[in-house]
Amino acid sequence: MPSFQHLLLKQLLTAAAAPLARRKPSVGAMRLAMEAGSLFNFMPWKVNLESLKLDKRLEAEWLRPRAAHPTRVMLYLHGGGYVLGSLNTHRSLVGSLAQRCGLNVLTINYRKAPDHPFPAALDDARRAYRWLLRHGYQPHDVVVAGDSAGGGLALALLLALRDAGEPLPAAGIGLSPWTDLNLPITALRRVAREEGLLLEALQMRNWGPLYAHKTALSHPLLSPLQADLHGLPPLLIQVSTAEVLYDDALRFADKARAAGVPVTLQPFEGLVHWWHLFWRIVPEARQALDQVAAFLEKRWPQVEAEQRRAAATSRQARGRMAA
Repeated sequence: MPSFQHLLLKQLLTAAAAPLARRKPSVGAMRLAMEAGSLFNFMPWKVNLESLKLDKRLEAEWLRPRAAHPTRVMLYLHGGGYVLGSLNTHRSLVGSLAQRCGLNVLTINYRKAPDHPFPAALDDARRAYRWLLRHGYQPHDVVVAGDSAGGGLALALLLALRDAGEPLPAAGIGLSPWTDLNLPITALRRVAREEGLLLEALQMRNWGPLYAHKTALSHPLLSPLQADLHGLPPLLIQVSTAEVLYDDALRFADKARAAGVPVTLQPFEGLVHWWHLFWRIVPEARQALDQVAAFLEKRWPQVEAEQRRAAATSRQARGRMAA
């Protein structure tokens, strides 16, 4: 059963739905409100912040815990339906994740719709990943993660890298990932009434088409659920049973497993979408972030074993060629 703190959060979000539905705020107004709200999201202690521009054009930040691993990193892509969100809105969450995972985390302010439709966000994510590799990070030392639309973008990045024959990271992490931009009416009716009200109040069904623009919503790099999922690295998917993305997340996990991809699916009971953002007040959010850290703690020894096997195979091949 969800915690008392979560119950209060859910009541606050439900209370906000009716005024939002009446006002029908614009994307600009919602962005401003999120930025204002981020003023109260403070960074965790002992996490340093470094602002930079990748290739002199893409705004980014390093979040560096004092005890971070010297070579392993996470590339984090924030959520917001491809139209909202920024470095500011997710800094506290990403800082907490960096601290719990013991990783330096690179997060980017990718371009957003409607000003910059598909594939702008994906191009920026790919630019950030390639930037990491050019600056000496090995693919097997990189993890790609994101929440909501950022989770879907992280999965799309993995698919784009695979299709281009580029080296894949060690793992992919989706926190309530948006895996299919087509939000069916049946799904909206199935979820908890409170989330349905908020979805309608914010007109979220319009956000996918804003990002897709002239591209079909079923395009696999827009909706990873529609893609061929073979050859992806191990995945962690966290999702709440009470959110509209739940059914699609389950279908994505099942499809990935059927394609031979190792998938760890972690469902949470009755939580609102984006509960991870409220990690300071909602215990389920802290639990979820701790489970991300536990997933990676288990994954890193596997990566090391895979690298040793690859090195041994390479040595054997060189030996055969020399003979």
